[in-house]
Amino acid sequence: MTKKISYLYILLTVLFWGSIATVGKLLLRNLDYFQVLLFTTFFATIILFLVVVYLKKVEVIRKYNIKDFCQFALLGFIGVFLYHILLFTGLSFAPAQEVFIVNYTWPIWVMIFSVILFKKEINNKKILAIILGFIGVYVVISKGDFFSFTSVYAKGNLFALAGAISYGFFSVIGWKKNFEVFTSMMFYFGFSFVYTLIATIAFSNFPTVTAYETIGLIWMGVFATGLSFCFWFLALKHGDIIEMSSIVFLTPFISLIYIYFLLGEEILLFSVVGLTIIVLGIFLNNNWRKNDKNVRNVRYKSE
Repeated sequence: MTKKISYLYILLTVLFWGSIATVGKLLLRNLDYFQVLLFTTFFATIILFLVVVYLKKVEVIRKYNIKDFCQFALLGFIGVFLYHILLFTGLSFAPAQEVFIVNYTWPIWVMIFSVILFKKEINNKKILAIILGFIGVYVVISKGDFFSFTSVYAKGNLFALAGAISYGFFSVIGWKKNFEVFTSMMFYFGFSFVYTLIATIAFSNFPTVTAYETIGLIWMGVFATGLSFCFWFLALKHGDIIEMSSIVFLTPFISLIYIYFLLGEEILLFSVVGLTIIVLGIFLNNNWRKNDKNVRNVRYKSE
């Protein structure tokens, strides 16, 4: 039963995460990225607080010290505020399919930062995964014009890539800190809400949102970010980490389905080919580690 529930959790994770680019793109038609992120982080913080209370993790908060909260503030800036600002900015300048695919190179950056910052072993398999990742990105942005292309959406793609780098760095540092996952994620989004509130006051304004925009913002905050992370943590807790990590690679392909039906973007052949190359590299790297006991014994800290 435990293993079966892990499949439900990972399926919900994939469905929710896959909607981020599409819903974000729809919201950005009338709202700016500060406004979208303000509501997203607000709703995410609220739902994560309710989850923390429901799971009786409030006691964990009392164990945190000033240094921990400073780290929450820093990681919340890098992994939530900065990441989403870069992602939403990318969505403002380029098609959702390109932005999401380029942004999905963040696992590649996890590997790179693990080697640079924590001297993790670099081997031919990781090198191959990294090379395939960059080849995949080049296929997507070049659209098959490999030798003489000029990307019309270079600005959006650069923001998406910067977002991937930001999230990759956040993931590596967050993994090293090994905080309890539900409470730490609540604080990451809470601090990000504060940063976004300040940025909105300084550079934007508080919008009047329509009923449809309200639904979209609630979806982004509650489901696509808040609950999706909870389901991801629960999937890792109850299931096999390699298997769950492999299934989550379906996320960008699910995203293309959302993009096609809700945004009406034509899904280009080279987008699918490039994405497949990126995911193949990451998948092969994970698959080669399946017999590593250290990897199989990994569990996100939830005590």
